[in-house]
Amino acid sequence: MALTPVGLAAGLAWARGHLQALGHEPNGPDELVKTTPWSTVYRIPTARDPAWFKANGGDTTYEPPLTAALAGWVPHRVLAPLAVDVEHGWQLLPDGGPTLRNREANTDPRAWERFVAEYAELQREVTVHVPAMLDLGVPDHRPAAMPDRFAALLADPDVGLPDEARAALQALAPEYADACARLADAGPAATVQHDDLHTNNVLFGPDGHRFFDWGDASIAHPFTTLLVTLRSYAWTLEVPDDDPAVSRLRDAYLEPWKVGRDGPEVARLAAWTGIPGRALAWQRALAAAPPEAYEEHDDPVAGWLQELLEPPST
Repeated sequence: MALTPVGLAAGLAWARGHLQALGHEPNGPDELVKTTPWSTVYRIPTARDPAWFKANGGDTTYEPPLTAALAGWVPHRVLAPLAVDVEHGWQLLPDGGPTLRNREANTDPRAWERFVAEYAELQREVTVHVPAMLDLGVPDHRPAAMPDRFAALLADPDVGLPDEARAALQALAPEYADACARLADAGPAATVQHDDLHTNNVLFGPDGHRFFDWGDASIAHPFTTLLVTLRSYAWTLEVPDDDPAVSRLRDAYLEPWKVGRDGPEVARLAAWTGIPGRALAWQRALAAAPPEAYEEHDDPVAGWLQELLEPPST
């Protein structure tokens, strides 16, 4: 779905109508906060706190119904929307306060360890709802599905891989399929996986953190989340990926899962097999974008796929 000026104007009118019905009368002009091929966000001032209108584009329009469903299942862990429009991919969100990235705690290891453990609990709580999430259109990145999805990416002529890289990845396909099978056998069961979890998508609160921005989410092995989260943590702390602090964060995430001494190896498998999932997330995000958008973002689909040739350390 492409985001057009006419569509965005209709979405903003929809959002303002809902705010008025809720008694939150808008009292100023809409402020464009972010626009990308996959989403556009506006801040709408009201006499109380501001509200936020988000329109999803590309193939990410499952985010509003997923967010609403998560808010129903785990309201204490998700920023609950005020309204959603499933057909258009719109959501109206309340103001959730500052993100963790905008607080001094952003560089506090204890703050990171706390929120990843709370996120793990969210994943555990919604595992029973996997069929419902798949029915909402959340992409299926479960280990059993990923070898075919990986093969489809390699066969897609629009994925701009150099010939040498494509050949190397095709040769890697049997090893990748074996790793996915081992991951599926290791467990835990698949659940929602945010796939872009870092401190700018975590809202700070005295009674626990809340998570938002589910536009990259999929149904996957839960530990796949560590691919992005551990990289973001290392970048934030300005430490190498193999720093002991990164291992401690991994272990804080794994602790609620009670996986024992095998946990780090399962985490490594999940992060490595999850790399094509990041390529797929970018493919969905840019589905309605012009070709130059790929160049502006350094062709992230091909870029992520080539990272599979260099497995990350976790």
